[in-house]
Amino acid sequence: MRSRFRRRATPIVDLDVTAFINLMVVLVAFFLSSMAYYQFSTLELNIPPGAAADSSPAESLELEIVIRKDALEVSNRGTGLIRRIDNTAGVYDFTALSQLLRQVKTRFPGETSATILAEADIPYETLIQAMDTARSYAVGGSSQVNYVELFPDLSVGDAPLAAKGGVAP
Repeated sequence: MRSRFRRRATPIVDLDVTAFINLMVVLVAFFLSSMAYYQFSTLELNIPPGAAADSSPAESLELEIVIRKDALEVSNRGTGLIRRIDNTAGVYDFTALSQLLRQVKTRFPGETSATILAEADIPYETLIQAMDTARSYAVGGSSQVNYVELFPDLSVGDAPLAAKGGVAP
Protein backbone atom coordinates (compact mmCIF):
# COMPACT_ATOMS: atom_id res chain seq x y z
CA MET A 1 0.00 0.00 0.00
CA ARG A 2 1.13 3.28 -0.89
CA SER A 3 1.11 6.05 1.56
CA ARG A 4 -1.00 8.99 0.68
CA PHE A 5 1.53 11.37 1.91
CA ARG A 6 4.79 10.91 0.39
CA ARG A 7 7.71 12.50 2.01
CA ARG A 8 9.90 14.52 -0.14
CA ALA A 9 13.50 13.87 0.27
CA THR A 10 14.96 17.12 1.55
CA PRO A 11 18.66 17.26 1.73
CA ILE A 12 20.16 18.30 5.06
CA VAL A 13 22.02 21.55 4.57
CA ASP A 14 24.99 22.43 6.73
CA LEU A 15 25.48 26.05 7.52
CA ASP A 16 28.76 27.47 6.36
CA VAL A 17 29.89 29.76 9.20
CA THR A 18 33.49 29.99 8.11
CA ALA A 19 33.10 33.51 6.74
CA PHE A 20 31.33 34.64 9.92
CA ILE A 21 34.06 33.20 12.15
CA ASN A 22 36.73 34.89 10.04
CA LEU A 23 34.91 38.20 10.44
CA MET A 24 34.70 37.75 14.23
CA VAL A 25 38.41 36.96 14.50
CA VAL A 26 39.28 40.12 12.59
CA LEU A 27 36.87 42.25 14.67
CA VAL A 28 38.18 40.90 17.99
CA ALA A 29 41.75 41.63 16.95
CA PHE A 30 40.74 45.14 15.85
CA PHE A 31 38.89 45.92 19.11
CA LEU A 32 41.75 44.62 21.24
CA SER A 33 44.30 46.68 19.37
CA SER A 34 42.19 49.84 19.56
CA MET A 35 41.81 49.62 23.35
CA ALA A 36 45.21 51.28 23.78
CA TYR A 37 43.86 54.43 22.09
CA TYR A 38 40.97 54.84 24.52
CA GLN A 39 42.66 55.27 27.87
CA PHE A 40 40.94 57.74 30.13
CA SER A 41 42.39 59.35 33.20
CA THR A 42 40.12 59.66 36.18
CA LEU A 43 40.06 62.33 38.81
CA GLU A 44 38.26 61.88 42.09
CA LEU A 45 36.07 64.88 42.80
CA ASN A 46 34.13 65.70 45.93
CA ILE A 47 30.87 67.48 46.60
CA PRO A 48 31.48 70.96 48.08
CA PRO A 49 31.29 70.75 51.87
CA GLY A 50 28.61 72.56 53.84
CA ALA A 51 29.36 75.38 56.24
CA ALA A 52 31.23 74.19 59.32
CA ALA A 53 29.66 75.31 62.60
CA ASP A 54 32.68 75.47 64.90
CA SER A 55 35.57 76.55 62.69
CA SER A 56 37.58 79.69 63.22
CA PRO A 57 37.41 81.78 60.00
CA ALA A 58 40.68 83.59 60.75
CA GLU A 59 42.65 80.34 61.09
CA SER A 60 41.06 78.13 58.45
CA LEU A 61 40.83 78.31 54.70
CA GLU A 62 37.87 77.16 52.65
CA LEU A 63 39.14 78.16 49.23
CA GLU A 64 36.61 78.81 46.47
CA ILE A 65 37.44 79.63 42.88
CA VAL A 66 34.38 80.95 41.05
CA ILE A 67 34.52 81.01 37.25
CA ARG A 68 32.26 83.77 35.96
CA LYS A 69 31.81 84.91 32.37
CA ASP A 70 33.80 88.09 32.98
CA ALA A 71 36.24 87.15 35.76
CA LEU A 72 37.77 84.59 38.10
CA GLU A 73 36.92 85.16 41.75
CA VAL A 74 39.06 83.63 44.48
CA SER A 75 37.55 83.72 47.94
CA ASN A 76 37.65 82.18 51.38
CA ARG A 77 34.20 80.93 52.31
CA GLY A 78 34.71 82.12 55.89
CA THR A 79 36.16 85.59 55.29
CA GLY A 80 34.96 86.56 51.80
CA LEU A 81 36.51 87.62 48.51
CA ILE A 82 40.31 87.43 48.33
CA ARG A 83 40.75 88.75 44.80
CA ARG A 84 38.86 89.16 41.54
CA ILE A 85 40.84 88.57 38.34
CA ASP A 86 39.03 90.23 35.44
CA ASN A 87 39.19 88.83 31.92
CA THR A 88 41.54 90.62 29.55
CA ALA A 89 40.22 90.70 26.00
CA GLY A 90 37.75 87.93 26.83
CA VAL A 91 40.47 85.53 28.00
CA TYR A 92 40.87 84.21 31.55
CA ASP A 93 44.20 85.05 33.19
CA PHE A 94 45.23 81.66 34.59
CA THR A 95 48.79 82.90 35.16
CA ALA A 96 47.54 85.49 37.65
CA LEU A 97 45.33 82.81 39.22
CA SER A 98 48.32 80.52 39.64
CA GLN A 99 50.39 83.27 41.27
CA LEU A 100 47.54 84.12 43.65
CA LEU A 101 47.05 80.46 44.57
CA ARG A 102 50.78 80.16 45.29
CA GLN A 103 50.51 83.10 47.71
CA VAL A 104 47.50 81.50 49.40
CA LYS A 105 49.37 78.19 49.64
CA THR A 106 52.34 79.84 51.38
CA ARG A 107 49.93 81.30 53.93
CA PHE A 108 48.10 77.97 54.43
CA PRO A 109 50.71 75.28 53.62
CA GLY A 110 48.75 72.39 55.13
CA GLU A 111 45.56 73.02 53.18
CA THR A 112 44.95 70.75 50.19
CA SER A 113 41.28 71.24 49.34
CA ALA A 114 39.57 73.79 47.13
CA THR A 115 36.15 74.22 45.55
CA ILE A 116 35.73 75.29 41.93
CA LEU A 117 32.34 76.77 41.09
CA ALA A 118 31.40 77.58 37.50
CA GLU A 119 28.52 79.52 36.00
CA ALA A 120 26.15 77.72 33.66
CA ASP A 121 27.63 78.66 30.25
CA ILE A 122 31.33 78.26 31.05
CA PRO A 123 33.11 76.05 28.48
CA TYR A 124 34.34 72.66 29.69
CA GLU A 125 37.92 73.46 28.65
CA THR A 126 37.92 76.52 30.92
CA LEU A 127 36.78 74.42 33.87
CA ILE A 128 39.52 71.84 33.22
CA GLN A 129 42.16 74.57 32.88
CA ALA A 130 41.04 76.08 36.19
CA MET A 131 41.24 72.64 37.82
CA ASP A 132 44.75 72.09 36.45
CA THR A 133 45.83 75.53 37.67
CA ALA A 134 44.45 74.89 41.16
CA ARG A 135 46.06 71.46 41.51
CA SER A 136 49.70 72.31 40.74
CA TYR A 137 52.14 74.57 38.95
CA ALA A 138 55.25 73.83 36.90
CA VAL A 139 58.76 74.58 38.13
CA GLY A 140 61.95 74.06 36.18
CA GLY A 141 63.65 74.85 32.93
CA SER A 142 63.17 73.54 29.45
CA SER A 143 65.12 70.33 30.10
CA GLN A 144 63.19 69.12 33.15
CA VAL A 145 59.83 70.25 34.49
CA ASN A 146 58.64 69.41 38.00
CA TYR A 147 55.18 70.08 39.35
CA VAL A 148 54.55 71.54 42.80
CA GLU A 149 51.27 70.62 44.46
CA LEU A 150 48.85 73.41 45.39
CA PHE A 151 45.30 72.22 46.10
CA PRO A 152 44.86 68.69 44.69
CA ASP A 153 41.62 67.81 46.54
CA LEU A 154 39.06 69.54 44.33
CA SER A 155 35.32 69.84 44.61
CA VAL A 156 33.26 71.05 41.66
CA GLY A 157 29.88 72.73 41.73
CA ASP A 158 27.60 75.39 40.26
CA ALA A 159 28.41 79.02 41.00
CA PRO A 160 25.84 81.14 42.80
CA LEU A 161 24.41 84.08 40.94
CA ALA A 162 26.54 87.21 41.13
CA ALA A 163 25.23 90.10 43.16
CA LYS A 164 25.21 93.61 41.74
CA GLY A 165 28.75 94.83 41.48
CA GLY A 166 30.03 91.44 40.31
CA VAL A 167 30.80 89.95 43.72
CA ALA A 168 29.13 86.71 44.75
CA PRO A 169 26.76 86.89 47.74
